[in-house]
Amino acid sequence: MKPVDDTNNPILQSWVQVKEDAQFPIQNIPFGVCRPKSGGAPRVCTAIGEYILDLSVLEHAKLLPTQEIFNQATLNAFMDLGKQIWTEVRLAISRLLRKEEPTLRDNNTLREQALVLISEVEMVLPVNIGDYTDFYSSKEHATNVGIMFRGKDNALNPNWLHLPVAYHGRSSSIVVSNTPIYRPQGQTKADDQNTPSFGPSKLLDFELEMGLFIGTGNTLGQPIPTNQAHDHIFGLCLVNDWSARDIQKWEYVPLGPFLAKNFATTLSPWVITLDALKPFRCQ
Repeated sequence: MKPVDDTNNPILQSWVQVKEDAQFPIQNIPFGVCRPKSGGAPRVCTAIGEYILDLSVLEHAKLLPTQEIFNQATLNAFMDLGKQIWTEVRLAISRLLRKEEPTLRDNNTLREQALVLISEVEMVLPVNIGDYTDFYSSKEHATNVGIMFRGKDNALNPNWLHLPVAYHGRSSSIVVSNTPIYRPQGQTKADDQNTPSFGPSKLLDFELEMGLFIGTGNTLGQPIPTNQAHDHIFGLCLVNDWSARDIQKWEYVPLGPFLAKNFATTLSPWVITLDALKPFRCQ
């Protein structure tokens, strides 16, 4: 019989002390990759309160339904395993952290190895990203950008109402939160000038966006039906999509974003699974 996934139960409490307004209660269980500030290799972890839980330690102790997946520098191997394993691992972690569960709580040696203050680790980019696509998902945002480039009368192109307008970005310039971003340089053209000039962007913009990580993909040429998409999405994170709007305005025609959009994209270090977000779904 399949175990009941009760990880979102709001009454769950952990033996780890968690403040009432904490970002990482026991119901969350995000996934990320951390490296000890004192030195050592990156490994996969989750967060509970003000602590990270080293999943490679739990896996080595055979407390998780995986082998040699979490002692790695990215989440890719875990994401490749598919939705059933993602759910099983999350359930196993939840049960180990529950107030009434002694397995980890009462094992002093194992607990000290696995549970570390977040302040004692460095969070790194959680996934090796081979490619990514950036979509307009907000009509208001698409309209505002359109006004910037084409004026109010032609702000929203007709196709936006029928398909997901998007572009492919530069995956090599994706960085984790707190990475310094350098102001890009490129060509811009002032309205009162006949020729462009080169220099640093004067209209550097940021956009709060949502990133979706695709865990199990599809065979080339074989589409995934929309109603099955949720089975392939591992989780979500926050994204800062940096833009040099003055450079973009000049290079945007006729193909699209280039240097103005690929100098940096910032991701939050924690990935929140779809299972964790179930209680917040709406039409």
